[in-house]
Amino acid sequence: MEGKSYQRLPRVKIRDMRDDYLKFELRDTDASVANALRRVMIAEVPTVAIDLVEIEINSSVLNDEFIAHRLGLIPLTSDRAMSMRFSRDCDACDGDGQCEFCSVEFHLRAKCHSDQTLDVTSKDLLSSDHTVVPVDFSDSSGLESSEQKGIIIVKLRRGQELRLRAIARKGIGKDHAKWSPAATVTFMYEPDIRINEELMDTLTLEEKKAWVDSSPTKVFDIDPKTDKVVVVDPEAYTYDDEVIKKAEAMGKSGLVDISAREDSFIFTVESTGAIKAAQLLLNAIEVLKQKLDAVRLSEDTVEADDQFGELGAHMRGG
Repeated sequence: MEGKSYQRLPRVKIRDMRDDYLKFELRDTDASVANALRRVMIAEVPTVAIDLVEIEINSSVLNDEFIAHRLGLIPLTSDRAMSMRFSRDCDACDGDGQCEFCSVEFHLRAKCHSDQTLDVTSKDLLSSDHTVVPVDFSDSSGLESSEQKGIIIVKLRRGQELRLRAIARKGIGKDHAKWSPAATVTFMYEPDIRINEELMDTLTLEEKKAWVDSSPTKVFDIDPKTDKVVVVDPEAYTYDDEVIKKAEAMGKSGLVDISAREDSFIFTVESTGAIKAAQLLLNAIEVLKQKLDAVRLSEDTVEADDQFGELGAHMRGG
């Protein structure tokens, strides 16, 4: 119907939030919006990653290309990536990608002078910008571990040396996985589980236990006081239909009704550390808004062309 609005107002509820992990509910929307948000978080939220490596000296066992590839995959703190310019669009350096507005310069100099193997790690990378540095994965316990030493780039023996210059640039995961800020982003439909209490009361306690145990995950349990079957963790259900098959095998078809709520989703987000998980969600929403604005603008442009014909296209330089 013309003039009818299909606008929905999605709601977000945070369940668990840490620097590198986020679990939240997305309600009052549909799968298309949920999947668009997931795809944007994985592939279109910009970060900073090493994109150019100039090696001066490399006498290690790894060749230059191998080291350059490993450097590119080191996550860098990218809190200001949204405000940086893409190197291809930077007018300050004519697209060269080596200026303060679109890049960050790193240097690494390491040489082994002893008989003990020297680990060259991400902590040996010296940045020209203190806001863009290799992600620190060490914990606050104070215990020495391999993670606290940084990500290993290469190991050097006596006399071996590595000296290089690297340029980090803004990019998105769609262009290369090294720019993806997400280790994983998943969502599931929130299950709606309803037990037929009248039919369940016809089962013996042993039959109830057998039915509860048929579920591979701990979705159901038996209340020790009432001997009734209760739902303890609906989100543990994996849509395997095992309890439904068990009920049918027992001749109790319709014992439980399980369906997916088509307007409610549970997201799990794990960040690489380049951006905090919560900021990753906010940046993804901002990117999605920009894409929708671009679609709206293109629709307005088409309408203008329809109205003004060649004049509208000429005014845009077309």
